[in-house]
Amino acid sequence: MVRVPNVTRADALAAARNPLAFIAERWTPAPRTVRRAALAALVMAVVIVVTGGAVRLTGSGLGCPTWPKCTDDSLTTTSAMGFHGVIEFGNRMLTYVLCAAVGWAIIAARSQKPWRRSLTRLGWAQFWIVMSNAILGGIVVLVGLNPYTVAAHFLLSTALIAVATLMWQRTLEGDEAPRPLVGKAVQQLVWFLVAASVLLIAVGTVVTGAGPHAGDSSDVERMPLDWETVSKLHAVLAWIVVTLTFALWFVLKAVDAPKGPLHRTRDLFLILLAQGAIGYVQYFTDLPEALVALHMLGSCLVWIGVLRVLLSLRERPEAVADLPGPSTESALTRA
Repeated sequence: MVRVPNVTRADALAAARNPLAFIAERWTPAPRTVRRAALAALVMAVVIVVTGGAVRLTGSGLGCPTWPKCTDDSLTTTSAMGFHGVIEFGNRMLTYVLCAAVGWAIIAARSQKPWRRSLTRLGWAQFWIVMSNAILGGIVVLVGLNPYTVAAHFLLSTALIAVATLMWQRTLEGDEAPRPLVGKAVQQLVWFLVAASVLLIAVGTVVTGAGPHAGDSSDVERMPLDWETVSKLHAVLAWIVVTLTFALWFVLKAVDAPKGPLHRTRDLFLILLAQGAIGYVQYFTDLPEALVALHMLGSCLVWIGVLRVLLSLRERPEAVADLPGPSTESALTRA
C-alpha cells in the first residue's frame, strides 16, 4: 500500500492561499497528459455548441423559462415541464462539464515542468469566456430568445473554440519564437481565408436568426431579413472559402511547402466539401433538424480546420538549455 503523506496545517493554509501552486508543487503531469487536457477542453467546447443547437432545434430554448433557476420556484427542471425542460436543463448542466474540462487544462498547464505561463493564460482565457457565455446564455433566456443575443452566444462559443484550439496546438510546440515556414504572400492568402471564414460564420448566425428554427414553439422574434436571400449569401461565402482553400493548396504545392501546411489545407478542403454537401441537402429538404445539427458540428470543424491551417504556417521549437562548452567542462574537471 502507498503511504498517504500527512497534511500539516501549513500545507492546508498554502493550499487555501494558492491551490494551483500547491498542486503544482506536488504533481508533474507528463506532456501527453497536458495535451489530452487541452484536447478535452476543445472537445467539450464543440459539444456545448452542438447540444446548444439541439436545444434550439427541439424547440426547448425556453424549457427553463428563467435563469439562473429553471423556474421561479425550482433550481432544477420539474416533471411538469416535460421533455423541453429536460433538454434545456441538461444543456445547462453540460456547462459544468465544460468548466471541469477547462479547469483540468488549467491545472495541468500550471503543473507542467518547466511552467509555461502562455499555456496557463490560454486556459484562463477559456475560463473567462465560458463564464461570460454562461451569463449571456442567461440573458438569451430572459429576453425570450432574441435572435441577436442568440447570434452573440454562438459567436462567443466560436471564440472559445479558437482559444481552445490555440492551446491544444501550443501543447504540441515549444516556447521559442515562431519561425515562418512559408513566405509572406502565402501568409497573406491564409489571413484572407481566416477573414472569409469569420464572415461565413457570422452570416451563418444571421441565417439562423432569420430562419424557421426559432428555438421555441412560442412566437419568438426573428431577424427582419429574407431568409432565402441570406442563405444564398452564406452559400456564396462558403464557395469563396472553398476557392481560397483550393488556391492555397495549389500555391503550397507550387512553392514546395512543408508537409504540415499541405496536410492541414487538404484536411480543411475535405471538411469544407462535406459541410457544403450537408448545407445544400438541408436547404433543399426544408431544414430537417438532424441535418441542421450536423451542419452546426461541421461549422465547428471548419473553424478548427481553418485555425490549424493558420497555425501550421510556423514552427516553435523547444527551448534548448545552454550546454557547457569545452572550456567550461575543463574548468569543472579541474575543480
